[in-house]
This record gives sequence, structure tokens and C-alpha cells, in this order.
Amino acid sequence: MSQPDELIIEPRNGEPADACVFILHGLGADGHDFEPLVPALELPRDASVRFILPHAQRLPVTINGGMVMPAWYDILEMSLDRRVDEPQLRESVARIQALVREQISHGIDGRRIILAGFSQGGAVAYEAALSFEEPLGGLLAMSTYFATADSIQLAAANRGLPIEVHHGSFDPVVPEALGKAGYEQVKALGHPATYRQYPMAHAVCPQQVADIGRWLSERLER
Repeated sequence: MSQPDELIIEPRNGEPADACVFILHGLGADGHDFEPLVPALELPRDASVRFILPHAQRLPVTINGGMVMPAWYDILEMSLDRRVDEPQLRESVARIQALVREQISHGIDGRRIILAGFSQGGAVAYEAALSFEEPLGGLLAMSTYFATADSIQLAAANRGLPIEVHHGSFDPVVPEALGKAGYEQVKALGHPATYRQYPMAHAVCPQQVADIGRWLSERLER
């Protein structure tokens, strides 16, 4: 049986959502991968935040021998520069941006919408947030890289978007150098950005979860 295209978690206080956080999973996973993160964030009980965790489509992935798996785009080689299929990445970006517009059409202020992504999902989040035509609330880039830094068409509306970049110092999948490079690239673009390093591999650790919860609470505070 096929699953819906997105996992949606409504506010736990039972009130209508007035904010929304998108979390994009990594290669080979799905939206359920970050489902346990939502309650662990320990947001204020009165926070009316909707979480949307989309599932990537299934694609053959070149670096994995052409195996078909959930992927936001094909990764063509595992060099440090991470050559990727940019048209596929931008197809995923278009899908995410359409979901963001849908939330705005339902009455959520775009400045109360956060885009977050892990690994491959983070590369999509970078592009989706920084090229979106209306102001957003923030971008969280976890264990990822800015794959389209040299080709993105930046939107003026998000030139000052606050950005959090998190990376593990022992990451064997996405080297920390790529995470730091993304941070330096957005800083050079003038974004108020913060870089946080954690003693972990390609994962999410408890201290990071606490930091994410605090950052979201600050960004979405009324």
C-alpha cells in the first residue's frame, strides 16, 4: 500500500496551527524518520505548530549502484564536491515550495514557517528557502551541504533569513568540511547564521535536539 506524500503532525494543544515546520529526511529514509523528533523538541505546550514531514519519491541512485530508494535527487559521485542531479533537486524544491504556499494560503504567515532538512533533505531545504519568493521564518541545515550554492537564484525576500547549521565532527557520510562550507557561503551572502558542531557521526544527538527545540521556540515566539 502506498503512503501519503507527507506525514502531518498537528499541534498537540488541539488548537489551529499558526506556525509550520517542514523537516526533510535524508537519502533512503522517509518522513517517519524524524517523527520521534517532534515530541522530543519539548516546545511550549501552548505552541500551535504543525509539522510536515514529506516523503521523497523513489529514484535510482548512481552512487548506490543504481539502486532505487527514497531520494530527493540522484547523487552522481561521492567526491567532496558532491556532483548531484540539479534538475531533480529543483523538482523536489518545487514540490516543497508548493507545500509552503499551501500553508500560506491556509492562513499561516510565511514568517512563521521554518524549513529544516537532514543530509540530502538539507540540500533541498537550502535551495527551497533561499529561492522562495516570500519571507520565511528560518532555515535549519543538519548534517548537509549547500549543493546549489553556485547556481541558485536567490530571492530578495529571504536575503536576511536566519540560518542554523548543525554538523557532526565524526560524520563519515557528509564530511564536516561540507557543512562548514555551507555555513561560510550563507554568511558571505549576509545571512545571520550560526554553526553548531556536535561530537557525533551522521545522526542527531540529544544536545542537538535540545538546541533545535530552543531555536524553534525563539523563532516562533509570539
